[in-house]
Amino acid sequence: MGEIKPDKVLDASGLNCPLPVLKTKGVLKDMQEGQILEVISTDPGSKADIPAFCKRTGHELIEMKEEGGKFIYYIRKKGG
Repeated sequence: MGEIKPDKVLDASGLNCPLPVLKTKGVLKDMQEGQILEVISTDPGSKADIPAFCKRTGHELIEMKEEGGKFIYYIRKKGG
């Protein structure tokens, strides 16, 4: 997969559950359908929480990766 170009970046480093998900939800609310949000988290719980949030809300989790103790997620906002 080529480099993903996010429309917005949310740095939730240092925040613990449930704050990364709550902040993600808030940022996505203000984005347009089809835009991509990059979420950076240091909370290991986000590995379960972010995918579950996407599944529950219908947003598309394009990619998730771990780099240097940070968890990075790319989420495409669904329509509606």
